[in-house]
Amino acid sequence: MSSPPTADDPAVAGVAPEVAPEVAPARARKMHPVLEWLIVLVVAVGVSLLIRAYAFQTYFIPSGSMEPTLHIGDRIIVSKLSVEFGTIHIGDVVVFRAPPGVKVQCGDAVPDLVKRVIGLPGDHLTSRGNTIYVNGHRLKQWWTHNPVLGKPIGSVTVAANNYFMLGDNEANSCDSRYWGTVPRSDIVGKAILRIWPLSRVGFL
Repeated sequence: MSSPPTADDPAVAGVAPEVAPEVAPARARKMHPVLEWLIVLVVAVGVSLLIRAYAFQTYFIPSGSMEPTLHIGDRIIVSKLSVEFGTIHIGDVVVFRAPPGVKVQCGDAVPDLVKRVIGLPGDHLTSRGNTIYVNGHRLKQWWTHNPVLGKPIGSVTVAANNYFMLGDNEANSCDSRYWGTVPRSDIVGKAILRIWPLSRVGFL
């Protein structure tokens, strides 16, 4: 049998058991708007630099050596990751650091060039007239180009980790026919998109 309630029992005294009082959250200090914008700007610049260094970069086309694919004044986006983690194929348009012979052979003092890959490591290239042969087979040039080759290719075997470059404006392009093949380590990335002018925006 339970003992009768006493006056000290909370139910008899008419009070509820003690409950911890609510604690109001601490009021967050407001950051000065100028400081907020400064942080946003620093983060944006940092992200932009990382993207440019490791992922994508825009380039301006200064010459007509890649016409009709790329015209003077076009702007393109180059994917660095596609070379870093991908495979280079015949037909890819790539940007690469200018070989030492460019200034001597072509009179150009530019840091980077854009050309199309037509020869992979181990390939043998030659030409007869306006026809290019790779490993004894006629090169299938499915891309738009000037069909007049101009300077012949001769007989070239591409060294390991090197690539043979040719401009789409074949008769007016200073390329691997003049200064040799390009090592993979000098290739910056693949040109994937033309972003200017707006009338010619499209994938490459």
